[in-house]
Amino acid sequence: MTRSPNLHTPWAAYACLALSTSLVGSYVGLSKLLVAVFPVFLLAWLRFGMAAVLMAAWLKPASGEAALDRRSKILLFWESFIGNFLFSICLLFGLQHSSAVVAGVILAAIPAAVALLSRILLGERIAARVGWGIALGVAGIALVALERGQITAQANTPTSALGALLLIGAVFCEAAYVVIGKKLTAQVSPKRISALINLWGLVLVTPLGLWQAQSFDFSLPSLSIWGLLLFYAGAASMVTVWLWMTGLRQVPAAKAGVFMVFLPVATGLVGLALGERLSPVQALAYAMALVGVLLATAPSRRA
Repeated sequence: MTRSPNLHTPWAAYACLALSTSLVGSYVGLSKLLVAVFPVFLLAWLRFGMAAVLMAAWLKPASGEAALDRRSKILLFWESFIGNFLFSICLLFGLQHSSAVVAGVILAAIPAAVALLSRILLGERIAARVGWGIALGVAGIALVALERGQITAQANTPTSALGALLLIGAVFCEAAYVVIGKKLTAQVSPKRISALINLWGLVLVTPLGLWQAQSFDFSLPSLSIWGLLLFYAGAASMVTVWLWMTGLRQVPAAKAGVFMVFLPVATGLVGLALGERLSPVQALAYAMALVGVLLATAPSRRA
């Protein structure tokens, strides 16, 4: 069974956050392959269902962990509803009504949105150095989006007001996911959080999953596709969430949000491994994003 690392230093927590977001970024190609075979809601339903079986043992409280109170149960529901269900709907339908450039620039604001909500809802003080790190990270991600849009010639795709609003909604859904997760990690173990929010995700998407399952031919996917789906369920719903919650337990939410820059960075590295070329502008953008992370996480003299 996966064991939570003993995080004696913030660097171990940073490693968990960086690895979690990097893994999510590397799944982009895999998720595109699966979406080409399965309808979106059916894919989500199968993913949550497989992950629920894999994480069944994680539903039990850890040794010495108190029973869930009413507040924690409510937070677990909202964590799954906003961070999984609502985020997916806003993102998927927002992308359908937006150009790649606009979508990338809007989604680049996730670290800034995390910092804003952590200040409002958690009362976290954002140090100037962390603020500059967030700004560099956001600028780097936005620059990557602009460069990719020019390369793929998708800049002329029209973006409706609805599409932009849905993407902004996705940004704040992801920010709320981080902030609510920070509250949960104070009382619930990362393993149990991962299992419970996945279970809520399964409950929420089941009606839509069953609706699409009625017209789907389950003999169509090959054995290798089913294997990829099982791997995707374990990695995306189990490992990455557990790593994120483990790191978030030790790191302020605003600082953790900076690690969202590893999403496009990891995606870009996968593209390089597949033979894509890295332009000078993209290299500069990735460097800016990584410098932003280093600036936000470097120990201060006061500390």
